[in-house]
Amino acid sequence: MAHFYVLRSLKTGRFYVGATSRLRERLDEYNRRQAKSTRSGVPWEVVYTEVYETIQEAKAREQQVKSWKSAVAIRELIEGR
Repeated sequence: MAHFYVLRSLKTGRFYVGATSRLRERLDEYNRRQAKSTRSGVPWEVVYTEVYETIQEAKAREQQVKSWKSAVAIRELIEGR
């Protein structure tokens, strides 16, 4: 089982999109500042997830959402529009 996820920084309000097969551990890594790309936004919270059978499917969804390059589109995804 794999997850596509959207995080929101409680500090900046910024979104971060990713895919993993170990969501809880990955969130803990972000909040321990172990990922350079997310250090400035600590703390992070999971605001949206989708479950996939394979990590390849979750990563494909991650790339699709990242291609939107729009916080508005991500916010609409989270809100179910």
